[in-house]
Amino acid sequence: MKSTTVIAGCMNWGQWGAKFSTQAYLTHIKKTLELGIDTFDHADIYGHYTTEEEFGRALQLDPSLRSKMRLITKCGICMVTPHRPLHQIKSYNTSKTHILASAEQSLSNFHTDYIDLLLIHRPDPLMNPHEIAEAFTILKQSGKVKHFGVSNFTVSQFSMLHNLFPLEVNQIELSILHTKPFYDGVTDQCIDKRIIPQAWSPLGAGKIHLDAEDERSRRIISMSNIVGEKYGASFDQILLAWLMKHPSGIVPVLGTTKIERLKSSLEAATIDMTNEEWHMLLRASNGVDVP
Repeated sequence: MKSTTVIAGCMNWGQWGAKFSTQAYLTHIKKTLELGIDTFDHADIYGHYTTEEEFGRALQLDPSLRSKMRLITKCGICMVTPHRPLHQIKSYNTSKTHILASAEQSLSNFHTDYIDLLLIHRPDPLMNPHEIAEAFTILKQSGKVKHFGVSNFTVSQFSMLHNLFPLEVNQIELSILHTKPFYDGVTDQCIDKRIIPQAWSPLGAGKIHLDAEDERSRRIISMSNIVGEKYGASFDQILLAWLMKHPSGIVPVLGTTKIERLKSSLEAATIDMTNEEWHMLLRASNGVDVP
């Protein structure tokens, strides 16, 4: 799946956030596409299993939009909610039967005959990579899913499945507050296998501003402002540019419901900070120089 500059994350569009009406969904979709952002990130569980369907109702109002966008969704987490009355406990299910059923439900929710990218949402301790590969193969051959990947997988978990079925994406938590993928081999693997790393919570879910009095947050804010002044860039733009500089080709998934912030994020891709500036921000996060 060809990379895009940023991805519009839809987790907060519905019941878990903005509670958009159908018309608000449609307006937001159109404005996002007008910016040049054509990829929308979902998961079956968002909004307690309601956000996909709400998004789909908006697409029904203007079916021509489907051909202009790429839809990502995820499956594998089973939540306890009135919308899934048979679930007794939050758990994972990555069986062939569940993956196929989840994909069919997502297709129905979106009122589409294909999904652009399907991800396994979380690594399941009981996952059988052969079953997952079988499900993916069926969906691929039927044309119901174009591309496949995973989310939150370690290097070994990714390799286990990738050896049976070609994966294209690993969607991972990655930000200046969560740099573990730079050290545990995940981004190395992305470079080696030409896998696209999609970064969820690329701005640390706003925790830097929420903990602005925390010493680490103060360091990050201070250094981001110094670097941002040089480039005439905002705090968010600097943190996104910091991720985008990495050679693995990180694509941020932005959970904002504000069009202005999506527009601002696109400008981050034009910032080419120096290696020293990148390491200054890393030092601000870690509190120490590199070894």
